[in-house]
Amino acid sequence: MIESSLVVAFFVGLFILCIITKVFSLPLQLLWKCIYNSVIGAIVLYVINFLGIVYIPINFITAFIAGMFGIPGVLVLVIWALL
Repeated sequence: MIESSLVVAFFVGLFILCIITKVFSLPLQLLWKCIYNSVIGAIVLYVINFLGIVYIPINFITAFIAGMFGIPGVLVLVIWALL
């Protein structure tokens, strides 16, 4: 027969495992979102520069803005370049 302390220890361990998994999955989700936004932002910046609408240099600051905010960040950069 299974002892009650073993069952309690199992569920406590399972609970701790769930908490650890949740803690480590949040930064990974944020990382993937930033990578996705960076790629989309860089593509949009490249297309805008290629079409000649405005010239936005692709450097650390513009890449950071495009990466953190995605397409809305690129729109802000375009508006900023037009001013």
